[in-house]
Amino acid sequence: MSSPTKSPERYIGRFAPSPTGPLHFGSLVCALGSYLDAVAHGGHWLVRMEDLDPPREMPGAAERILHALEAHELHSQRPIEWQSRRHHLYLNALEQLREKSLIYPCGCTRDQIRRAGGHRRSDCLQNPPSLATPSALRFRSEGEEEHFQDLWHGAQTQRTAEDPILKRKDGLYAYQLAVVVDDIEQGVNCVVRGADLLDCTGVQRQLFRALGTEPPTYGHLPLVMNETGQKLSKQNHAEALDDTRATGNLIQALRFLGFHTPAELSLERPRHLLAWAAARWQRHQVDQRNRLLDQKH
Repeated sequence: MSSPTKSPERYIGRFAPSPTGPLHFGSLVCALGSYLDAVAHGGHWLVRMEDLDPPREMPGAAERILHALEAHELHSQRPIEWQSRRHHLYLNALEQLREKSLIYPCGCTRDQIRRAGGHRRSDCLQNPPSLATPSALRFRSEGEEEHFQDLWHGAQTQRTAEDPILKRKDGLYAYQLAVVVDDIEQGVNCVVRGADLLDCTGVQRQLFRALGTEPPTYGHLPLVMNETGQKLSKQNHAEALDDTRATGNLIQALRFLGFHTPAELSLERPRHLLAWAAARWQRHQVDQRNRLLDQKH
């Protein structure tokens, strides 16, 4: 008798904004692309709030982001997770890495690193910080090379220039640790996000394996640029989405992602527009170039 065929793993994707400001058009493109890729592949789409850095957060931004997603009918298919409530998971992950001798304390100052032309692990191992010195925790990955296939950018080779910080001197957990731990805990197996995060993918893949899990598939969507050639972002004062024109916003985002949207779609509610797009989503249609939004559409 032949053995039963193992059923394919269900796609789980996510959108993970930081509450440093309200949702803008570039964020919407990323949220929409990750949502459509998950739904078109019969998967689940989750929302996770990356509220891990209180000094950088804008009061009320998390609520505004969630309101904007709701207005555009981009609904998480599980309860929303908040990183600020998951510190125990990050602590457990650091303990796992410590047991494998994959982390070490770093007391280097920014000025020391700048004068040395970058951080080197040997500086910390030869002169370890005293217990009284505020220290960060770094992951041993310096010099490691990572090869992977990106859904839109193809074959990638990344070499880690320096060991990344997983816990900061001020006691806050770093993005690199939290994003990997959360993706593991939530079962995320396909990460669709902005191309600005492509360069940190290699290190994150190494962390997945160090924590005993195979990395997810990655795809990096094109960035919406402003007139000065910078990524549209909260730091560059990108204009907040107008939640009262959700259908119009979604149509613009669909066109940026490569859809040819018929005029009659402008009369549809967001849920109908999303269903129309999910039924027609093709990865190959996405123009991977970072570019300005074409305001003529």
